Amino acid sequence: MVSSPATLSDVEIRPGRPVVLGVQGGHDPRGWAADHAGALRDAVAEHGAILVRGLGLRDADEVTDVFLAAARTGLMTEREAFASRSAYAEGVYSSSRWPPNQPMCMHHELSYRLEFPGLMLFACLTAPAEGGVTGVADATTVLEALPADLVDRFTRHGWLLDRSYNDEIGASVAEAFGTDDRAAVEAYCRANAIEFEWRDGGLRTRQRRSAVVRHPLTGARCWFNQIAFLSEWTMEPEVREYLVDVYGADGLPFTTRFGDGEPIGEDVVGLLNEIYEAGTAREPWQAGDLMLVDNIRVAHSREPYSGPREVVVGMADPVSLSACSPTVEVTT
Repeated sequence: MVSSPATLSDVEIRPGRPVVLGVQGGHDPRGWAADHAGALRDAVAEHGAILVRGLGLRDADEVTDVFLAAARTGLMTEREAFASRSAYAEGVYSSSRWPPNQPMCMHHELSYRLEFPGLMLFACLTAPAEGGVTGVADATTVLEALPADLVDRFTRHGWLLDRSYNDEIGASVAEAFGTDDRAAVEAYCRANAIEFEWRDGGLRTRQRRSAVVRHPLTGARCWFNQIAFLSEWTMEPEVREYLVDVYGADGLPFTTRFGDGEPIGEDVVGLLNEIYEAGTAREPWQAGDLMLVDNIRVAHSREPYSGPREVVVGMADPVSLSACSPTVEVTT
């Protein structure tokens, strides 16, 4: 049971599901979130992820107020997005535009940045007819399940994210950097330890990051990256073949490598996704739900779905990579 000056109602803990906090009906979501903000953050610190059911969120304005109440330091403006979004308000976004029949595999949001959200906030306004679950997986559990030699290699060398920007697949330069001015983009890349090259009118980037970090509050070691999700091997085979045919093997919108530059094989990516799947907790969305996720301790995914789905997203409580005991050096 989680308590605060205004006590939260039932807490349900069951294997294979995120922790669910039940809220009695009839509340004003804005006022309820303000009254229970401290208790919600305590619950996230204890469990890693919390699904609040019964709050009855109705629109993006209401969601924005609830997100602001739950966040310690306001909401973040997204930079370096891997896919485009729509903005409802400052720091409040739609889900990433991604084919509904394709999964968004487990990842930690913006884990390739030097500053990333410590807290992810999700609110469901329209639940899909089928699927569309935002699954969660504990990063320490995943790390402990990985082969020791693979963890050691990633610990020593980190991981690389390679991106090739175009106007057809993924986020454009303007969507990722907030501008398409070359000088401004280059300045951002230099300040954020991103190698860059303009080629054939397009931008290609590479950044090296730690794959294993320590949680800044608990010190727990966490598998923290987007190695599997942003890999070419997580794409459907026909999608990958099409992109390679159009853009070339070195021009994919994104892919990942070992930090020493060596390719990451399909077998490694498959193993990562198998371990994520084994550790996934899932609960189908209901309209009005709120979910808070510790972005360092817990990875999240989005499963394929059918029918309309509207899940609003916020990112909050920024954390610097340098505060998480990175295992590879980053020089800006």
